[in-house]
Amino acid sequence: MLCGAYLLDSSGPHPLLNDLPEVIHLPTRVGHQRELRAAVELLGVELDGDARPGSDTILLTLLDLLLLYILRAWFEAQHASGHAATGWAAALRDSAVAPALRAIHGDPGRQWTVEELGAQARLSRAAFARRFTRLVGQPPLTYLTWWRMTTAARLLRISDAPVDTIARQVGYSSQYTFTHAFKRQYGSPPGSYRRQAD
Repeated sequence: MLCGAYLLDSSGPHPLLNDLPEVIHLPTRVGHQRELRAAVELLGVELDGDARPGSDTILLTLLDLLLLYILRAWFEAQHASGHAATGWAAALRDSAVAPALRAIHGDPGRQWTVEELGAQARLSRAAFARRFTRLVGQPPLTYLTWWRMTTAARLLRISDAPVDTIARQVGYSSQYTFTHAFKRQYGSPPGSYRRQAD
């Protein structure tokens, strides 16, 4: 049995977390989830041997891969069983919503409109907005703002880039507007958030 834990920022939880059950059980079946088996085997090799150069980094990377493979296997099992009719798993597989999510995630700094996102989805503005809201749980531009703030929070934690640079990266031409939006979501301005994360 392998156990692990991830510390998550509860101030901006990912919609994925809302869809997950308390326990994910993936039955062992020959020929299924080969990449998950490979990750577990590689993890075992790293844990069984003597500490070698790079072991710490390799272990952290393998644990991240293992988590992603577990989540992928769970989502695929949900889809195969027909249980992914709504929620994040359905949004990632939806022919209209998935391209819009990829567009938002790929370029959060772009000044997206619902019309442009609908065009990515090949739907009218109204039809796209309804479908996106039903699957993702929030309207497209609300999700865009959430993703921008999530991206900004990550950049504040992992980089030394100035706040105004991060603001521009996530689509804000005014540092004041960015600071106001960030504080509304995280309860503190970007500079304070960065200091607390250290």
